[in-house]
Amino acid sequence: MSEKSLSRRNLLGGSAGLAAGAVFMSALNPAAAAAPTVSDLAMTDPEYARFFKYFDEEEVAKTVEPVLGKTRRHFVILATLLGCGGKEEFEVRLPQALDASVTPTQVREIVYQGTAYLGMGRVRGFVDIMNRVFTSRGVKLPLPDTTEQKDVERVVKGEAAQVEIFGPGMKGFSKSGPEKTVAIRRWLSANCFGDYYVRSGLTLQERELVTFCYLAAQGDTTAQMAAHAAGNLKMGNNEEILIAACLQFAPLLGYPRTLNALAVVEKAAHPAK
Repeated sequence: MSEKSLSRRNLLGGSAGLAAGAVFMSALNPAAAAAPTVSDLAMTDPEYARFFKYFDEEEVAKTVEPVLGKTRRHFVILATLLGCGGKEEFEVRLPQALDASVTPTQVREIVYQGTAYLGMGRVRGFVDIMNRVFTSRGVKLPLPDTTEQKDVERVVKGEAAQVEIFGPGMKGFSKSGPEKTVAIRRWLSANCFGDYYVRSGLTLQERELVTFCYLAAQGDTTAQMAAHAAGNLKMGNNEEILIAACLQFAPLLGYPRTLNALAVVEKAAHPAK
């Protein structure tokens, strides 16, 4: 499929080019005919498509983009869809993000980092979608790696990132607490932060923003959202930025999780209230 055909995919569904490509591939491989494709809601559900498109593009995007900027708004969208398991919508939105100058490396880092917060069980399918879209647009795989380090460096660099984000109280975190659960704290330093956060491609400020999105999207993570809302504020993602990210949740997550996230941001930004 050509890059031109993908760029024509509208907000709410797959393009005719995608459908045509699926038909062509099924002719070559009958097993592929059973593979699901993203539906074109503008054709099957035009009224629904119309009012959703208006809300998403005219009301939400024009409210949050002046605060987040185009690139960070797409970061929020992709991370939020990862968090809620929205594979079909991710496949629609990823070409839009690439057309808005989000780089393949930035996309890859958002997807990879999601593993630390969502687990491979939820992320693997997104890796496949990402690589399928990259291939269709002529992106050569694998992308160049961004970090290579020895095991001991994972802990040291990961803990250093924790200290930078959350403060000096994180020094020695990987060896702290009860011996019977020390493994999980070492893994948080070495794996969550040492394997993911210290990679190039995204700044720590950007990584904290997408982490907040993963957490808000999956639900039942109020404690972790609170910690990372504070981390975001420390890294320079101020209250206005976090509120804008939460407002972008509305068309993707619905109102309950959007309101919950806004409440967490309010408490983090104004703890004395």
